[in-house]
Amino acid sequence: MSPPLWTSAAAARATRGFVLGGPWAVTGVSIDSRTVQPGDLFVALEDVRDGHDFVADALARGAAAAMVSHIPENVARDAPLLLVNDVLRGLTSLGRAGRRRTRAQVAAITGSVGKTSAKEMLRAVLEPQGRVHAAEASYNNHWGVPLTLARMPRDTDYAVIEIGMNHPGEIAPLAKLTRPHVAMVTTVAAAHLEAFDSVEDIAREKASIFEGLEPDGFAVFNVDLPPATVKLLAAAARAAHARPLRFGTGPGCDDRLARVDITPEATVVSADLKSGPQLFKLAAPGRHFAANALGVLVVAEALGADVTLAARAMSVWTPPAGRGTQEHVLLDPVEELSLTLIDDAFNANPTSMAAAFEVLAASQPVEGVGRIVHGRRVAVLGDMLELGDDEIRLHEGLAELEHFTAADVVHCVGPRMRALWETLPAERQGAWTETAEKMAERLRHVIDAGDVVLVKGSKGSRVSLVVDAVRKLGHPQAN
Repeated sequence: MSPPLWTSAAAARATRGFVLGGPWAVTGVSIDSRTVQPGDLFVALEDVRDGHDFVADALARGAAAAMVSHIPENVARDAPLLLVNDVLRGLTSLGRAGRRRTRAQVAAITGSVGKTSAKEMLRAVLEPQGRVHAAEASYNNHWGVPLTLARMPRDTDYAVIEIGMNHPGEIAPLAKLTRPHVAMVTTVAAAHLEAFDSVEDIAREKASIFEGLEPDGFAVFNVDLPPATVKLLAAAARAAHARPLRFGTGPGCDDRLARVDITPEATVVSADLKSGPQLFKLAAPGRHFAANALGVLVVAEALGADVTLAARAMSVWTPPAGRGTQEHVLLDPVEELSLTLIDDAFNANPTSMAAAFEVLAASQPVEGVGRIVHGRRVAVLGDMLELGDDEIRLHEGLAELEHFTAADVVHCVGPRMRALWETLPAERQGAWTETAEKMAERLRHVIDAGDVVLVKGSKGSRVSLVVDAVRKLGHPQAN
């Protein structure tokens, strides 16, 4: 039987809280009463809803205890509780204690694009070499990072922590809480410009992850970026007294991407690392995935893992849902007619759009099987959000992307994406709708068997509804 994650005494010491209804012990930590597992510590965060309203429900579902700032009216006074002054601060303190008590090698990852994919890649390549702890979702903010740390078992060998931001000043405190041995910046791009004056300011915020590095830590960053951005990242690494590890394709790389071959369903990568050459395969097409994979190998090696074993394990990784996953949707089981869906509906900015269109360009439609006769490359694009004052120009500018012309027809969703739609030539101009719901309703009229369908947009554009509509056109397939 595994030891408890937290005893009531240890949790009280970490949070300077008071134990009620104890002693007790917990095997997990949860912030959602709907998914709480027996043995969890339920943390009653106050956000859109007050978590205190759900303490009784969480305890009824089997939670072993709850962290609260007051005893809710519908909870017995002898219930197993951890009483703290502020629940979020309590969770942060629990996370800090979780980090302090482990001997794990810790990696922290940020970036405008690809941080979740890189986190999952690193998890996949480290799992054959030890006990790995990482969040199961994009828990990368002011509550997600401490939650991930609070959930970390004491005997973890490797921890992988994703750190994100929406506004200035968010990354450094989370990095200092995480105290990574290795910190990675996947890339810097025009994202969250509503909260930042320039891409340079975004780069400065991303670079602040290096401030949390342990002594003699490694700062890993991509040098295939504008020179000013690379200079800023390098300066931040020096200021943190970190050992820089630069990866990419250009001059000045410590670890270089030598060759990338993209096929419709895979990417073959040849890399020249300082420790020697590596050849590996990713089960997903995309040059951006290859760049992330190189950075992940650099991080794995800096953590002390066997880089050759890590490279071999790359083949088991697949993109997280909504971030470039590909699937075949069977439209007619009798005639075996299908289409290919590329689900990239979780997030979008100009840089990730460029990567998605390169993947679309490498795809292979099936000719002559649909009502429209020839197979096509079809793009359904939702608004890119949080781009600030230049958002209309940035949407129009998608038409200038290197691989944009690979799309035979482009359908657009949302008021911002209308700017792109209006620039399209008639032969490539598909439908435009104000909302994703409207596009989903007319979807069966704009796609066909043999097509490769890319669906991409910011999460707030809700183009995931279009993804769901594509899947509903399909029939179940045997394994």
